Amino acid sequence: MTTQTLPAVDHRGPVTGKERALAPDLIRGAMLLLIGLANSANFAFAGQPGVESTPHGLERLLNFLKLTLVDARAYPVFAVMFGYGLVQLARRQRSAGATPSAVRRILLKRNGWLIAFGAVHATLLYFGDFLGAYGIVGIICTLLLLNRGDKFHRIVIGIWAIEALYVFHVGFQAVVAVMNSNGPAHPLTNSPNPSLAASSYGASLVDRLHEYPMHTASVIGFIMVVWLGIWAARKQILENPAAHRALLKGVAFVGLGITILGGLPLALVGAGWLHVDSAAVDSLSYLSHVSGMFGGPGYVALFGLLVARLTRLTLPVQAIAALGQRSMSGYLFQSVCWLVLLAPFTLDLQFGSTAYTAALIAIGVWVTSVIATYAMSRRGNRGPAETLLRRLVY
Repeated sequence: MTTQTLPAVDHRGPVTGKERALAPDLIRGAMLLLIGLANSANFAFAGQPGVESTPHGLERLLNFLKLTLVDARAYPVFAVMFGYGLVQLARRQRSAGATPSAVRRILLKRNGWLIAFGAVHATLLYFGDFLGAYGIVGIICTLLLLNRGDKFHRIVIGIWAIEALYVFHVGFQAVVAVMNSNGPAHPLTNSPNPSLAASSYGASLVDRLHEYPMHTASVIGFIMVVWLGIWAARKQILENPAAHRALLKGVAFVGLGITILGGLPLALVGAGWLHVDSAAVDSLSYLSHVSGMFGGPGYVALFGLLVARLTRLTLPVQAIAALGQRSMSGYLFQSVCWLVLLAPFTLDLQFGSTAYTAALIAIGVWVTSVIATYAMSRRGNRGPAETLLRRLVY
């Protein structure tokens, strides 16, 4: 009688629905609304941050809420979740018996394809792509961070503590700039993006080829946000948020406190309730930017606490989580919608003010994507982008 030796497992396939934790999917699905509010406004105003420079009435409130809760505060959430997902993917591969080299190969291949997805997205649809940057950061993290021990990963907590002190320093400088403001009042204006104002699709495509590389280079620095997600995933905080309630409360309070207070002064300027000179506006803009990264862990912790309190999965929760499971498809669908609905050479929709148009379209597109992805989940279908990525990787 001979004994047959089974070959070592090289790698396993993609995650199944039963293996998914609710919190990460709910976070991704809900935060796509904030991503939509930011990007639709960029399209509508053909520039960043996408706010009305001379607001009136409800426009003041829209500017205030956008600058306090959305701008520079939504994308760090996805950076945290991207790092979290890297660890989850590697863990599932290892638990299935995949070899270390196979795990690394899968991660490098997946992130390489994300770079390709990002290049296509940025060229054809929207220069402000993050998929390519995630791919680059994912490769760096796979090679340098994922296989380190717990002691090494504590470094990122120290980095965030230093960053918090830096935000307070910038805040102090901003207060001084406001107090010393003595020039003519300077409204918050949008920095133009040529691809968003182009009169033809061909011209916009050429502009995006110039804008995309610079944008990607500017956001690779969020590797520190991704690293925090890696640390959290190693602790499996979102798989069992109830067991980490105290930590989540502290992170939500500190993270959202810093990000809201840091964005508040610029929001007052954007709403037309605070009048300062151009030097002070620049100082407040920088404060808003550097404090925005704390919105990443802050929002993630807030949704973790929400999931810990859920006693049953209501229909809205299931539907938003379904979008979160298909977040790449939802993200790309949004860019298609902005191009079709808001670009000067397509429908160029305008009803009421530009701020109203951008907000209403963003909400409508997000609701549509929630309904569509929930219907997909009922049929057991993955999102088209996720399906293509899985076929290319596995």
